Amino acid sequence: MSLSNAPLGQSVSYPAQYDPGLLFPIPRAHNRASLNVSDTLPFTGADIWNAYELSWLNPKGKPQVAMATFTVPAESPNIIESKSFKLYLNSYNQDRVRDAATMRQRLVADLSAAAGAPVQVDLILPDRFALAPMAELDGDSLDEQDIEIDAYSPDAGLLACAGNEVVQETLSSRLLKSNCPVTGQPDWASVQIRYQGRALDRAALLRYLVSFRNHAEFHEHCVERIFTDIMTACRPEQLTVYARYTRRGGLDINPWRSNAAAAPPAQARTARQ
Repeated sequence: MSLSNAPLGQSVSYPAQYDPGLLFPIPRAHNRASLNVSDTLPFTGADIWNAYELSWLNPKGKPQVAMATFTVPAESPNIIESKSFKLYLNSYNQDRVRDAATMRQRLVADLSAAAGAPVQVDLILPDRFALAPMAELDGDSLDEQDIEIDAYSPDAGLLACAGNEVVQETLSSRLLKSNCPVTGQPDWASVQIRYQGRALDRAALLRYLVSFRNHAEFHEHCVERIFTDIMTACRPEQLTVYARYTRRGGLDINPWRSNAAAAPPAQARTARQ
């Protein structure tokens, strides 16, 4: 589906009623082809969406509120365009739904149809709100390095290895920024890189991450670009890239990609989210 037909960047009417047709899938294949990623993916992972503005009516017309976590597998053929996702969720605002279980079933069915693969949904009701965790990404911070930076478009040539010694470490940065490819609005994120292999040159890695600053690409695509560029540059035995983007319109998107037999990252929002 062409982005010219997407609701993103266009003036659209606020949905007056429930409408799963608002969801706008975008094939992953085009971006992956530019990264030389074939149908046999070099990673597993997921795009973890968190919704903070979810509401519907019960059968008596009383509003219900919830938060939700949606896990879209990286193996799905499509991502879901974010504005269409927001419009879809808001289409429930005046919809009467029998109970929370029915609401979850609808979300699973509609989102799985759009993504082209099963989407996991965790519906978080108010009695669990106080349990929502907050934490910063762990790992050695790259951000305190006092280095010159003058590249603001992604350049895999900036990456370098620091010798041949095999290490196992976790690095993080709060300085990742990219831009929406349709509207040009900034997308802010923290990123964590966990790997085993030849040591990454930390100054080079920070320059590389900052080089996304003027880059226009969706969140999911940026994380896959980072993963494939690091794999090409230093060939780590194991690599996991995880980014947590700040929310927009009540949604945040947190893609992670890994070639290690690792469990999904802990779901804890950062302070900026």
